[in-house]
Amino acid sequence: MATMGNIIFWSMIVLIIAFTTLIILILALSLSNDSSSTSSVVSRDRFPLANLGQDVLLSCHLTVAAAVQVTGAVAVTWTKANLRGEVYKYQDSAPQLEDQNPQFDGRTQVFPDAVARGNGSLLIMAVTSRDDGVYTCSISSSNLDGSVHIHLRTAAYSKPTFSVKDGTLTAMGSRWQPEPEVTWLDSKGTVLQGITLFTENATGMYSFVSSLKQVNVPTTYTFKVQNLLVTATSSTNVTGSGVTEKTTFSFSSSTVPVLSPSRFLLPLSGLLMYAVGCT
Repeated sequence: MATMGNIIFWSMIVLIIAFTTLIILILALSLSNDSSSTSSVVSRDRFPLANLGQDVLLSCHLTVAAAVQVTGAVAVTWTKANLRGEVYKYQDSAPQLEDQNPQFDGRTQVFPDAVARGNGSLLIMAVTSRDDGVYTCSISSSNLDGSVHIHLRTAAYSKPTFSVKDGTLTAMGSRWQPEPEVTWLDSKGTVLQGITLFTENATGMYSFVSSLKQVNVPTTYTFKVQNLLVTATSSTNVTGSGVTEKTTFSFSSSTVPVLSPSRFLLPLSGLLMYAVGCT
């Protein structure tokens, strides 16, 4: 008859095996997600951010080493995850749009001269929120083929404008999406209390008016407007004759998290030592 120690021991062994299998599966999925391209096709920006209503160029090209080895005509195919049909296809030195999804009709193009050199970058015109998603660019010729995944993100953003009157500094902005938040800071980086009104229109686009009262003259204030994807930072210089500003934009990046094996191996070693101790 098995002793209680043996029962506990073999229960721990089964648990460790099951846990190890789960870890291997998680790590395999993580590594497969991180492998977003084959060795011959790359992109300068795999997480581009497009301003709604404007054009965006999705980068896709052969590596230098692959480009010099190309023989024959180059073909390029763009597809989008969860979309029926193709985004764009260029083959036999001409667009092949029989299977193009209507969403991209008349809004996409590649550049034939660039394609011949192994550059299949895609121009999407008048970007909409529906264009957000994961695209696959595939480049092939008679002696090679490869692909790369590109995650296009969309947002709306614009440069704020400033005015000063009767000791009040006012910032105004339009065309922001997702919903932003604003912050005023003095020259030392201390957060100041402003009064802000947000307005959302029927298309989900936000505008704002933000005022900072009793400003000092002359002095410099920093105004930040940001959402999940975009941050606009404005340095405003208030003088007796008005206000001047300089605005810079920064954009969030997206990366695939890498799982650390040590996070799982340490608990496993503890379980193993406990199981051995029970025998």
